[in-house]
Amino acid sequence: MKTTKRLMLSLWVLCLFSSSIIAQQMFHVHEDVVKPGMTMEYENILAEVGKLLENNPIDDTNMMVLQGNNNHYYFINPISSMADLDKPSPPEKLANKAGGDAVWPLFQRMDKCYDIERDYIVTLVGELSYMPNGMTLTPEGQNYREQYKIYFTPGNRSVVTEKIEAVKKMFADKNSKMHYRVYKSGFGAEREFYLVSIAAKNEMHMAELSKANEDLMGEAGQNTMWEMFKNIQHMEEIEGRMRPDLAYKSE
Repeated sequence: MKTTKRLMLSLWVLCLFSSSIIAQQMFHVHEDVVKPGMTMEYENILAEVGKLLENNPIDDTNMMVLQGNNNHYYFINPISSMADLDKPSPPEKLANKAGGDAVWPLFQRMDKCYDIERDYIVTLVGELSYMPNGMTLTPEGQNYREQYKIYFTPGNRSVVTEKIEAVKKMFADKNSKMHYRVYKSGFGAEREFYLVSIAAKNEMHMAELSKANEDLMGEAGQNTMWEMFKNIQHMEEIEGRMRPDLAYKSE
């Protein structure tokens, strides 16, 4: 079984992380680009696996999933090192408990739901994140996400990092109510990027936060952001929501 398939249980589960997250936590991300016409089938398979997990709980499994409005599903598993990828996978654990005949056919059905899948590592960068109330990946009651992938070249890595530091200082000096986490791309990513993730209750709440932050920052804030934009390749926006209905955490 390919490594990507061995890690595919991340399609089904969401970890309930504590509010105390280490500042340099690594995550394995599996991304499925689901065909729009296969979304219902895909979701049905997730429900079937969820039922198997309910009846056959497995150990040491903590993951979360983000569904993007672009129909990409992002499955995020905290790891302590790359060596964790070689440990028994959640699907293998589930197959050992529920039986391979009940588990592996589900993966075969999933394969028909997408043509593109990606696996890569990202690391939470605490010193670049703006979380004045304490680091948490899942603020209570805020499942809506607005994320920005900021792509840059190796030659611009240092200057882009400096500009992101300047943005954080600006937010802190102004006591902005818009909090965010920053992740750095790692092994497996096609290109280098920083990922900025902002949480809100819903799309309307996000719009309110954005407008209040824009007014707070004023022209000086616009200039600080522009200094960063001048040094990046491009920026990709990803809107979506966390899926606590797919949650699973080992007891």
